[in-house]
Amino acid sequence: MAKNAGLYFHIPFCRSKCPYCDFFSVKYDENLALNYADKIINEIENYSGRFDTIYFGGGTPSIMEPELIGRIIEKSRKQFQIAQNCEITVECNPSKDMAEDFKKYASYGVNRISLGMQSARDEERFALGRIAGRKQVAKAVFDAKASGITNISLDVMLGTPKQTLESLDETFDFIGKMDVAHVSAYMLKIEKGTKFYDIYEKLALPDEETVADMYLKTIHKLKELGFDQYEISNFSKPSFESRHNLKYWMLEEYLGIGASAHSLWNGKRFYYDKNLNIIPDGDGGSHEEKIMLGLRLNRGIDKTLVKKDYKKFVDMGLIKETDKKIALTAEGMLVSNSIISELI
Repeated sequence: MAKNAGLYFHIPFCRSKCPYCDFFSVKYDENLALNYADKIINEIENYSGRFDTIYFGGGTPSIMEPELIGRIIEKSRKQFQIAQNCEITVECNPSKDMAEDFKKYASYGVNRISLGMQSARDEERFALGRIAGRKQVAKAVFDAKASGITNISLDVMLGTPKQTLESLDETFDFIGKMDVAHVSAYMLKIEKGTKFYDIYEKLALPDEETVADMYLKTIHKLKELGFDQYEISNFSKPSFESRHNLKYWMLEEYLGIGASAHSLWNGKRFYYDKNLNIIPDGDGGSHEEKIMLGLRLNRGIDKTLVKKDYKKFVDMGLIKETDKKIALTAEGMLVSNSIISELI
């Protein structure tokens, strides 16, 4: 393998299930978490490779004792070739005091935190099933910085219950005050099997047009705060893009270990089921994937990849074109799925 790959660990534990979440997760239990970490460490021994990003996702990785995160990182350093400048990210929930955890993370080499904020307005956070308020989010940011972890990402959700175009301003104002390096902004999707799906009629969600306006406003406001959009849902200060997540969209190799973790490894896709059985999932890096994933990025894709006529989307203002590349405009990103399905 010529290039460094990405290493992903799925930590499936949560205190409780958020009403909008359809990711695989189970209720946290200390002994269960200990046994799970042991299984992950044993699984690591089945692989070898070179990595320059490590990402702990979930679930809620920060719900585990930080020492377990440390053990997994230590085992990775022993088993794999880990780059000196490795980007090591842990997804965190600010619902518990993490001041001491951040210090321990930093001692293990963690240098990036992704914090589940969703909104700076407490009523919007609570409507999403979050128990921490604005003050806890701010404390988590300050505590992470105090530990030496300054590469911090905040998650924002758009189109949520109680949210308005005007209330978004409070979230952007908060982001500016926090002086973070990265923001991920996702539009709420109501998935089958979630609590929100069951009570959809009672949610009083903003209409589609308002959600579209929220997305365009997010791009504009974050630009004013110094964040460049580099992917449909991701924005960063210069040079603070998520190096790990870029591997997914650029079809670089990544190894995912843990329940429901997916991999693109040696040209093959596979994933672990909830019992840690490996399920083959075909070849990776197809022509269709190059278009589908590449168009998520602001940098776009080489024109020669697209064999179908895209000119109508240029005329509609949904695709922008240069001599060698095409990319979605902000308006195009709102309907990216339908555009991509026509081009592949």
